[in-house]
Parts: sequence; C-alpha cells; structure tokens
Amino acid sequence: MNPSRTVAITANVFREVIRDRVLYLVGLFAIFLLLTTRLLPEISAGTQNKIILDVGLAAMGLLGLVIAVFVGTGLVNKEIEKRTVLVLIAKPISRAEFIVGKHLGLSAVLAVLVTAMTLIYGGVLSLYQVPFPAVSIAVSSLYLFLQLSLITAVAIAFGVFTSSLLATLLTFGIYLMGSFSRDLVTLGKLSKNPAIENLTNTIYLVLPDLARLDLKNQAVYGQIPSPDVLLANLGYAVLYIVVLLAIATLIFSRRQF
Repeated sequence: MNPSRTVAITANVFREVIRDRVLYLVGLFAIFLLLTTRLLPEISAGTQNKIILDVGLAAMGLLGLVIAVFVGTGLVNKEIEKRTVLVLIAKPISRAEFIVGKHLGLSAVLAVLVTAMTLIYGGVLSLYQVPFPAVSIAVSSLYLFLQLSLITAVAIAFGVFTSSLLATLLTFGIYLMGSFSRDLVTLGKLSKNPAIENLTNTIYLVLPDLARLDLKNQAVYGQIPSPDVLLANLGYAVLYIVVLLAIATLIFSRRQF
C-alpha cells in the first residue's frame, strides 16, 4: 500500500465532506447549547449544571453519529452507484488504499468536528460559569472520536456490498446493539438458559463493545478510567477498526464492476 496515494484519497474525501457543509452542524450545536444553557435554569432547580453537562455531551455524540453513519455508508456506495469507481480502479490505486483513504478522510472530518464541538462546549460552559471537569471532558471527547471512527468503519464495511439505505439501517442497528451488548450478556445470565447465554456471549464477542468508548457519564462527575484501562480500550478500538477495514477491503476486492 502506497502511503502517498492513501493520503491523496484521504485529502480528497476530507475536502469533499467539508464542501458538503457538514460543519454547519457545529453552528447548530453551538445554538442548541446556548439555548439549553439559557433555558434549563428556568425549568430545573439545583440539577441544571448536571443536566447541561449531560445534554451537551449527548448532543456531541448524536451529531457525530449522524455524520459517521450517513456520510460513511455513502463514501464507497456512491462511487459504485455512479460508476465513478471504475475510473478510480483504472488508476494505479489498490482497493485497500481506496478503503483506508476513505476511512481516514471521514475520520479526519470527525476529528475536526469533535474538537470544534468540545471547544464550543467548554466555551459556553465557561461563559455561563457552569463548572466542568475539563480533563475528563477532553478524554471523553477523544474516546467519542474513536467510537465514531469505529462506526465509520462499520458503515464503510456495509456500504461496499449493499445499498445506502440498507447500510444505514444496519449501521444504526450495530450501534444500538454494540452500545447495549453488555446488557445482553447480563440478560443471558439471568435467563439461566445455556443456549441463550451462549448466544448473548457470541453476540458480545462479535459486535463492537461501544460501551468501552463511551465515557460521558463518568466525565460529568470528573472521573476517568485508569491509564491501563484507557490504553486497553484504545487498542481494542484500533484493532476493531483494522479488522473491519480488512473485511471491507476483502469484500470490495471480490466485487465485479
């Protein structure tokens, strides 16, 4: 795999997605956060600070998820449907470079998006003198980016072999199941049924454990996992992304155009 060709695809995807005005969502996030910070003290008593912190982090995750899913599923699929993939494949670009470049390009957009929203989040909280744990919020944002990058890899993997609509639905399904995969394991144990336990354990092993990368509830209270846990979760996310991109590349390489 040639790094320069991968970087070229990455830069092209970054410019294309930015040109689609997705960063307008940053402005939407800022307006939403300002309204929330202004209105919540009037309808809640004593708990408004906690609610503001929760709502802000949840909004960051939701906006990032929307971009990761809707843009990610179309990154490869649009090229296939418009037949522009034929032009790209005719060039000296391997399919691995194509898939990895697409993923890195959207991940770069998500990194900019998450960074911008985190800075706006901290700025609005400071403006309204709402105390917040800056370090834990920053770590939570970093792991939110990793989660979104993983979801992007899922979206690309589905996008290489199915329609954009179906890929979107499947990606959202993986996100929901991955977010609650630990609860599925607990449910399997409570059932006392070996078959159900095996099924839930298998689902847990196959699906991404997105709870590992969701630190917003801890961040609100100024808590972050220990460095060894953070490192293990980082390695888990990177490994899962690599495996998903390898699967996407394998499927894409077997497609006939």
